[in-house]
Amino acid sequence: MVPPMRVAIGGVGHESNTFNPLYTGIEAFRIVEGEALLEDAAARFLVGEGVEVVPTIYARALPSGIVKREAYLQLKDELLRRLSDVGEVDGLCLFLHGAMEVEEIGDGESDLVKGVREVVGEEPLISVSLDLHGNIHPSLIETSDMLTAYRTAPHVDATETRVKAARLLLHSLKRRVRPVPVMVKPPVLLPGELVVTDVDPAASLYSSLNAIDRTPGILDSSLLVGMAWADSPQASASAIVIADGKRNEGKAYFKACKLAEAYWNSREEFHFEVEAGPIDEMIKLAKSSSQGPVFISDSGDNVTAGAPGDVPLIVERLLALGVEDAVVGGILDPEAVRLCRDAGVGNNLKVEVGGKIDRVNGYPLEVEGRVLKLTDDGAVLRAGGVDIILTSRRRGWTTLEAFRDFGIDPAERKIVVVKLGYLTPDFKRVAKLALLALSPGCTNQLIERLEYKRVRRPLYPLDKGFSWRPPEAH
Repeated sequence: MVPPMRVAIGGVGHESNTFNPLYTGIEAFRIVEGEALLEDAAARFLVGEGVEVVPTIYARALPSGIVKREAYLQLKDELLRRLSDVGEVDGLCLFLHGAMEVEEIGDGESDLVKGVREVVGEEPLISVSLDLHGNIHPSLIETSDMLTAYRTAPHVDATETRVKAARLLLHSLKRRVRPVPVMVKPPVLLPGELVVTDVDPAASLYSSLNAIDRTPGILDSSLLVGMAWADSPQASASAIVIADGKRNEGKAYFKACKLAEAYWNSREEFHFEVEAGPIDEMIKLAKSSSQGPVFISDSGDNVTAGAPGDVPLIVERLLALGVEDAVVGGILDPEAVRLCRDAGVGNNLKVEVGGKIDRVNGYPLEVEGRVLKLTDDGAVLRAGGVDIILTSRRRGWTTLEAFRDFGIDPAERKIVVVKLGYLTPDFKRVAKLALLALSPGCTNQLIERLEYKRVRRPLYPLDKGFSWRPPEAH
């Protein structure tokens, strides 16, 4: 009887914002292992196909600053130890992000997969799933056999992409054909808010991937936008095409070149999907709207893209402009939460909020207000007509439930400020109007205003008026 194929699964995922002074420690990571990891859709798919799935660990953290070296090495060592303990495998399915920057090491994904390859040897196939906003290092292409990325922003196909990585791996294992990934990197680095995948030109570019996938000799294609707020030598878009065997490598490179050229040629056509402008202008538009809720994205301090989430500038402007019935989700400030807790619900206090982490783009804002609610990790402070959600831990503001945890229903408010870029599907369902405030911060949409030192130049839009063509195939 032929023994079943053995596939190991695991990974370390983090989107690192190098402009955020808040480093990411081990406590920020949520680790999934053992039976819990086997519940992942990719694992269930493989098990359903008769594969023996061997779990290692999958560690993931909310986007933040650079990952601390000791935290990364702890996770890497644990993953490699478990991989070494399981013995020989036919393949590996790794869940990565593509934009993990590690203190003193640099690109985390290429270092991790290099370590994996050293443990398992050259024979097993490695299939990698990636975020759309990865900055891909060439060595990751060299050590992996298959790489496939999300095709949606906002991301609604994360699970689908992990399953696809598993499906590609199994397909190649069964046919005993080693795939060959090729990558072409156009010198374009755009904020994700300019590349929403259901809005042209992005919509057309991403729909073209299906045609590439159907090309004989091609297994899969991906177009990564890159992580704009990572000052890394590999920060840029990436066109990746997977050849079905060495004999199709030239065809894959041709397709990758065409895809990269199409992205390059569209660079000046990308635009925000909603009206965008200075903070005051967006607040005035929201005030004048006859319907609510109006969602305003505080895009420069977007927690889900790695910003600290403690810049209070938009709160200051809401108060200055006399806004009524607004809620801000939220401001990271453990000290302000403690002072609200000391004051107690229903009592007034004067307190400085925010501006304690990102001191480049923000400063503490003194407000006087009444404590409306206290939770285990936060408080709601009403100052004038603005309810400020204060938190003692970083959290992403991506769901209606995140507000309801603080006793607030966004659907019933006139103005809702979220520390996001593009709105998530949950918010889009209730927003009568969506606006994007071009606010300062670690995720400034006007990336020309940030100080890049390590990116490869020339790079659009930091540089203009230069030409580019894909390099000749080797």
